[in-house]
Amino acid sequence: MKRRHLNFLGTILILALFNARPSTAQTAGTADFAITHAKIFTLAGPPVEDGTVVIRAGKIAAVGAGVPIPEGAQVIDAKGLQVYPGLFDSVTQMGLSEIGAVSATVDTTETGSFNPDVTAATAILPSSAHIPVTRASGITEVIAAPASGGFDSRGPANLVGGRASAIHLAGWTAEEMLINKHAAMVVDWPGIETRSFDFSALSTREKSFTDVKKEYDKQINELADYVEQARHYAQALENPGGAGFERDLKLEAMAPVIRGEMPLLVFADQARQIRDAVEFCDKQKLKIILAGATEAWKEKGLLRSKGVPVILRPTLGEPPEEDDAYDRLLTQPEELRAAGIKIAFGSFDNSFARRLGQNAANAVAHGLPYEEGLKAVTLYPAQMFGLDAQLGTVETGKTANLIVTSGDPLDVTTDVRYLFIKGQLISTDNKQKSLYEKYLNRPKAAQ
Repeated sequence: MKRRHLNFLGTILILALFNARPSTAQTAGTADFAITHAKIFTLAGPPVEDGTVVIRAGKIAAVGAGVPIPEGAQVIDAKGLQVYPGLFDSVTQMGLSEIGAVSATVDTTETGSFNPDVTAATAILPSSAHIPVTRASGITEVIAAPASGGFDSRGPANLVGGRASAIHLAGWTAEEMLINKHAAMVVDWPGIETRSFDFSALSTREKSFTDVKKEYDKQINELADYVEQARHYAQALENPGGAGFERDLKLEAMAPVIRGEMPLLVFADQARQIRDAVEFCDKQKLKIILAGATEAWKEKGLLRSKGVPVILRPTLGEPPEEDDAYDRLLTQPEELRAAGIKIAFGSFDNSFARRLGQNAANAVAHGLPYEEGLKAVTLYPAQMFGLDAQLGTVETGKTANLIVTSGDPLDVTTDVRYLFIKGQLISTDNKQKSLYEKYLNRPKAAQ
């Protein structure tokens, strides 16, 4: 009995000490900051030379030249430095996947084809080692998308993968990180592939086009039927007390999509997939954001006419087809922009999320106007997901997600000197940096 009593008291003491521990996430926004003498790229107008940004209660309280500094504010002299809105990664698996080769650390998919009730935010790991590495490159917010493929993905394919969540890259808990728990509904549009690799037999499998097309049509018909069920359910929700009404959490999760309140984030790469997905959403009157879009250039007329925004995969990659130009992925962003299509860039995984700015820079080197490249990783993602009232520019009243840099944030050699998320000054220390410093300073005898 005494041992139980002591164990109980020990548990109470540990909990008390844990709750007493200062949490930077819990005190976010309590300190005022003034970033002075910086060149400020607001992305809402021309750059401000020798400007000041005042941060109060997690928001941008003032921005401009000659802005008075509030009494008691912590002043950061940024002479020679530049201020930008934090970068926004439009598609990641941040917090959902830790080590791609270890299935126990990957929570990106569920079993079954239809999982609209799945929400990425419920599986976010705030202590993920990927998060500090990513934000050290100036990325302050991301879309964590389930069933989105990518280098770090594992598990079966889902037709409807679940709800993507917009999160800040700082916070002790997933709730503290949330921007929008239900930012979009993920749909992995089926493809038509006659050749596939069977990992169990380590061999290539071939199917006839007729058989594959039949499977493809079956999946699309199943999706159409599911949307129709969701539409009827959404109508029934208006009078849930009616006779025969039975609650269905999966169909209920689809209701905001049916009402046009939540977009479909549709993953499609091939021209046929893109065309069919856009026409399907148009017929069903559903909002669509196209993701992946490797062959979007082939359907740019359709995308422009339907006003479909596009989130592009990383530009650093081999040509999609063997007869494509070597720079096909690099020139596509400008080709789409010139056609009047709004574009953004996404990393589509965690391992290379830190190279988001560099992917935009490569597109700039191949014709994309610089400001468009910068907006494609700041303002445009915020607009696509309906978050531009909070994020994407340096303006009064917006959330203070800011980076203070030594130069262009799209340049891989630029240092992020200061980083703010929700008005809180966040350390840029991370595992990669500590390993670099460890081996940089190792004794000469060990070299």
